[in-house]
Formats: sequence, C-alpha cells, structure tokens
Amino acid sequence: MKYRVMYDKGTRLRVRSGQWAFTKEEGYGLASLLLENDFINEVYTSHRNGSILIYYVGVENKSKIFDILDSITLDDLFEGEPTQLQISKEITDDFILKLVKMFGRRLFGRIFYPIPLRRFFTLLHASKFLWEGLDSLTSFRVDVALLDGAAVAGALWQGDFEPATSMMFLLAISDALEEYTVQKAKSTLRDSLALNIDTLWLVGEDGTEEPCSALEIKKGDKIKVHMGDIIPVDGKVVDGEAMVNEASMTGEPLAVHKRAGKTVHAGTVIEEGNIIVEVYSINKETRLNKIIDLIENSEELKADAQSKAEELADSIVPYSFLATALTYLFTGNAKRALSVLMVDFSCAIKLTTPLSIISAMREASDNRMMVKGGKFLESYATADTIVFDKTGTLTNASPKVVHVFPMTKRYSREDILRMAACIEEHFAHSIATAIVKHAEEEGIKHEEDHSEVEYIVAHGIATTYDDKRVVIGSRHFLFDDEGIKINKTQEKKIKKEVQEHSVVYMAIDGKLEGLICIDDPVREEAKDVIDELKGLGIENIIMLTGDSESAAQSSAIALGITQYRSQVLPEDKSRIVEELKDEGKTVIMVGDGINDSPALAAADVSVSMKHSSDIAREVADISLLSDDLYDLVTLRKLSNGMFDKINTNYRRIVAVNGSLLVLGALGVITPSTSSLIHNLSTMLFGALSTKSVLGDDYSNEIKVEAIEVIDD
Repeated sequence: MKYRVMYDKGTRLRVRSGQWAFTKEEGYGLASLLLENDFINEVYTSHRNGSILIYYVGVENKSKIFDILDSITLDDLFEGEPTQLQISKEITDDFILKLVKMFGRRLFGRIFYPIPLRRFFTLLHASKFLWEGLDSLTSFRVDVALLDGAAVAGALWQGDFEPATSMMFLLAISDALEEYTVQKAKSTLRDSLALNIDTLWLVGEDGTEEPCSALEIKKGDKIKVHMGDIIPVDGKVVDGEAMVNEASMTGEPLAVHKRAGKTVHAGTVIEEGNIIVEVYSINKETRLNKIIDLIENSEELKADAQSKAEELADSIVPYSFLATALTYLFTGNAKRALSVLMVDFSCAIKLTTPLSIISAMREASDNRMMVKGGKFLESYATADTIVFDKTGTLTNASPKVVHVFPMTKRYSREDILRMAACIEEHFAHSIATAIVKHAEEEGIKHEEDHSEVEYIVAHGIATTYDDKRVVIGSRHFLFDDEGIKINKTQEKKIKKEVQEHSVVYMAIDGKLEGLICIDDPVREEAKDVIDELKGLGIENIIMLTGDSESAAQSSAIALGITQYRSQVLPEDKSRIVEELKDEGKTVIMVGDGINDSPALAAADVSVSMKHSSDIAREVADISLLSDDLYDLVTLRKLSNGMFDKINTNYRRIVAVNGSLLVLGALGVITPSTSSLIHNLSTMLFGALSTKSVLGDDYSNEIKVEAIEVIDD
C-alpha cells in the first residue's frame, strides 16, 4: 500500500493513501484487518481521501504498524461491516463536515456572488419555507412552519433579503442539529444493545466443543451456550435444558424453561442450565436486531423535556402572530410589525433543548456512563428514590469466609469446607470463589470424590458425594425447596453464631450438616456516596438483600441507610419497586446480577454496574463502565445540570426575544436589526447548550474531531 504519513505523535498515527485507494466498505474491512493486532485499539478510515487513523499501544509498535501497512495489497481488501464506534464517529464527522460546508457556502456567496445572484438564491431557498407555511395554512395549522414561512414572506415583501437569508440559514442549522441529535441517540442505543460477542463454542459432529469466531458462524451450525452467558443467535435448542430470561426481548421478567425443540433468540440470557443451539439467524437477521430497528424508528427515547419544548414552541406561534397584528393595528407601520414577526421564540427553544440533552448524554459517555436515551437521564434527575441491591453494588462482590460450623458430629469443620470447595469450584460466582480460596488458604486439599455437579434448573446446586446426595445453597433453597428439616438446637446455634453474616447451608442425605459464614464488606466510598445522593435531592435510600435481618441491619448501620429489606427473594425485588412506584415515587434501581433484571426492568430508570451480568446490562437504561460508585453522584449532577441548562436557556430566550419584541414594536430597531440580534442570540444559546456541565475535556475532544474532519 502506498501512503503518506500525515500525523505521527505519541500512540496516534494517521496516513493517507489518496481518494481512490479504497471504497467506504473496503475501509471497514481494512479497519477490521488492522484491529486483528492486539496492540491496535481503534482504527478509523475515510474513503474520501484514503485516510487511515490508528490508535495503538506502545510507541515501540509503530514500526510493526508500518510493516503491516507496507504488506497490504489490493488482494487483501474486502468489504466489511462498520463497528458501532466507527458509526458513531462517522455521524459526528458528517455533521461537522455539513456545518463546515454550510458556513463555507454562505461566506463564499457573500464575498463572490453579485447581489442579483444572491437574491436569486435567496428566493430559491425561500420557496421551501413558503411552501411549508402555505401547507400549514391550508391545513389550518398554526405552527412553527407557518411562522417561519410568514416571517420569510414578510421580509421578502419588504425587500429585506439579508434578514430573510440569515433566518433561513439559522433554520437550516437547526434542522441539521436536530437530525444529528436523533442519529446520535439511535447510535448510542444500538451500541448499548449490541451483543459484541467475539468467541462462541462450536459443537462438532463428535460432540466436542471448539472456540470459534462469531464471524465464522453460519446457519446450521451448532453452538453451546453456558449458564450466565448471553445467547448470540436465533436458533432451536437441540440438546440440554435451561431457564432463559427473555426480559430484553419480551419484557417478561420471569425466566422461561427451554428444552430440545424450543426456539431461543439472540440477546436473551441463560440464568440456569446449558443448551446446544442450532443456528437459524445471525447478525442483522436476528430478532434482536429487528427490534433494535423498531426502537430506532420510535419516539419513545425522546426526553419529556424535548417533547415539551417542541409543544411549547408550537404553542407560542399564535401569540407571535397576535403581537405582529397588534403592532400593525396600533402603529400602522409595516416595518415595526415585521420587526416583531422576525422574533421567533420557538426557533431558539427547539434548538437549545435537544442540544442540551444530547450534550449531556455525550458527556455521560465521555465519563464512561452509557445512557440509552434522553428520557432516562431526565428520569434520573427527577427521581426521589434509589433502590440498591446490596451484593456487588454497595459491596465489592469479593466475599470472604469468616466461619465454618459443622452442625452434627458426623462431619468435622474440615470435612464441610473440603466438600463445599470440591463442589463449588465448578462455578465462577463470587461466593463459590471465596469458599475455594479459603480452603486453599487453610491447606485443605480436595479431590473429585463426587459425581458430575448438577445445577438443577430453577433450584440450586446438587451432586452425589461418596454415594450421598449433597445440596448447597441459601436457607430458602434448602429448607423450602429441598425440604431439609432443622431441629431446635440447630436453630438456636444458627441464631447465636451467624447473626451478622450471610450463610451458605449444606445438607447431606436430607440432613443439615454444615454452615459456611460469608462476609462481603461494603465499599469504602459507599457511605459518602449515599450521603451525597441525599444532599442532591434523593430522599429515599433503600437497600435490598437476601441476607438475614441481623446481617442486613449491620450493613445498613455501616452505610447510614434507614430503609432496608432483608431476606429478599429475587422475585420480590421487582414487586418492591412496583410498590414504591404505586406510592408515587420516581425510582432508580441499581443492580448487577441476573436476579436483579426484573427489578431493573420495573424501575423508572435502572443502572447497572461495571461487572454486571450480561442480562443486567441489557435491561438497564444506564450502564456504568467504570467500577466507581461515585459515578452515581456524577450522573445526578450531570442530569441536574442538564435541567439547569435548559431552564437557564428558557429565561435567556424570553429576556432577549421579549426585549426585541418591545424594541421592534416601538420602532427603535429595524427588521434587519431585529433578525440579526435574534439569530445571533439563538446561535449563542445553541453554543452555550453544548457547554460541558462537568468539565471541558469533552469540548476539547470535539475540537480535535472538527480539525480532523476539516483536514479530510
């Protein structure tokens, strides 16, 4: 490949191969080819001039990149698909380029076009607004289109071509901004819902499993999906059984039992069990992607503030016409009336509100918080109640074993820990890891003395150990589901010894034989975060946990939480959220586990943590991409700042445009001056709407992107 180095600094490299080096689709393929190297993080290509922008790790790898570029031939080019990151950048690049062209054409015309030609183009552009205004008039709609058409017509009637041109230019910018806002929001949604699964387990004819790239999977292949994994394809179950949570697909919070012959869909998650799936549909053909397309074409993600701004803009229009008519009636001066007509409150309102919202969403993304739509950021700002799942949210999800108690003389403490570690090592959840680690620390070695560990669908863990049935799990699982009996002596011992701990119970051959006490200390920053959230207007802080009453109370005291629910079953969480909503509260739900997904779906706005399960991330409206609980505070400040910005814009718009109305009606300013000040103030309010609430880092990033696009 022939190329020239255009930028080379640090770990950022940009080369250019010329306009006809590759097509847009081949650019995507070229990017995927370069991304196969571990030291290359991001690649962006531009077919317009053959530009390739590469972000990589380690300056020492620069020579490797040049070697790769030198080795690429025409035969290596292929048409690929863009990543969501590439799509998002292209949307921003195209928007900036569009603005640059609009300003460039306007400046070029003012400098080089003679006045007759400029007026011809003004009349040509005006025809669109006049036609839309006429359509509103004939349809008896008093809306913004009618006001814009009337203002343009009035200016042209008076021979004020320059004010008419300025107004139409600003309206074109407003349309471009609105289109960009919608596209960016849709891109954010698609990115947050994308499966992003790189490796699948392909099942061969002999039943063996081999890792396989998701790109290599085709219809008819058979893949194995394990417990806790997200299903990456649409297909039919051919072996195994599982409980599949389809909340992201159907909205139904309860998991569905899937066995051989049943259909499963991409984007759903296996809560329990393992299945082998024969592939029906992949990638864009899956039902999930079809649903994403439907969501993208809906208005449901638009913030209420934006919808209200649009309604307010239309409702102001009749008063603008009334003010114009009264001015002409009392003064008899068409110039004064036109000065009033040139003042359009609605233009600024419709421009600044969506800008404030999309700016806040992008700032959230820059701070590693993924917001799926403006309405969720708005709900987060107005919420008065926040519900925390304890484990993995208020705690670090790094539990430790603190006590092991045998409940009879048949088995010693070491026996209980050995058997528990032997069985739990087959599972990757945090409590299982804690038990295995504690056995290792005590030097207790265990061997495979049990049969295959069975994760009983919708029940728990069971196996056969020394020809005896062993079950391990929570109190509810053993005593309610499995019917294990407990005597009064054991009950007293449990109350005495394990009051402030979470407990894993073990039963052998139907008898309670051991208790393993687990502590999962709260995060160091959790109490400060809760105090700050209270200071930011969230009145009700509620903790939900499956722990015993005493353990829950201990954690609540440490966190400064006055409201908590202990011994909460997974199915109870969503019911509690619904009860809070029925009381008139606006609820934020924060969780991270598979069992939190129904409650996340039920809340007004839901937040998943960094290390959340696949399904929690799918269901959540907002995903935190860092492991910092303070992000909840940052998000509240950001969402509040967004509303402050919108309200400030309203006050400024009313003050400036109200003054222009009065000055125009009194004849102090001309229609040209009225239009100029109105347009300039609207542009200024639009610029202020993009100002960062949390800092200037994001603004600097946009400036860099703008320079790159202009250079391209």
